[in-house]
Amino acid sequence: MPLFYNKEVRIYKTTCGPFDNNAYLIVCPQTSESIIIDAPAGPAELLEEAKDTRVKAILITHNHRDHLGGLKEIQAATAAPLAIHSEDAAALTESPSFLVKEGDIIKAGTIGLKVIHTPGHTPGSVCYLVGRHLFAGDTLFPGGPGRTRFPENLRQIIKSIIGKLYILPDDTLVLPGHGQETTLGISKEEYRVFAEKSHPPDLCGDVLWLGS
Repeated sequence: MPLFYNKEVRIYKTTCGPFDNNAYLIVCPQTSESIIIDAPAGPAELLEEAKDTRVKAILITHNHRDHLGGLKEIQAATAAPLAIHSEDAAALTESPSFLVKEGDIIKAGTIGLKVIHTPGHTPGSVCYLVGRHLFAGDTLFPGGPGRTRFPENLRQIIKSIIGKLYILPDDTLVLPGHGQETTLGISKEEYRVFAEKSHPPDLCGDVLWLGS
């Protein structure tokens, strides 16, 4: 059963791989064309959901290996073109079919996914927006941002989140690369608590809006 369904879009969520990654299948109900977001290991269930659709693209949110472990299997099953942001493309073992950039619209039937470049977790991290559904990769989770290696990365990911995600409506549903969903309204309130506190200049790593 789809995670979300209406006359405009069907969204399937599959949790797979040793790191409990979320992969998503977005389907146009009118045409049965679809898009896969991320390619973690063990994608059998995802491919079962996709088998009666025409996969138009495999979109990667960022180049970390836990989001790529099932890529060859997915490509073999779907023959769909692979896309990633140019800043993350060099780390792929497979050459992308095309590169995405800020503002691009990736189409499947009547569905259009908008590319939002959100560097911080990696230089080429992107989110994909369709309607009020935000596929956030490892940029934003319930409770805080994705993990960062250095303080400057944390500052960058916060800038991405505030400037590009928090400008979206509060009822936008955040569908992250791991874990459960949240809304931007909840996340904005949590960030407000974080922003009102002082923090050490070397803060980075696993940051929580309410606990850091």
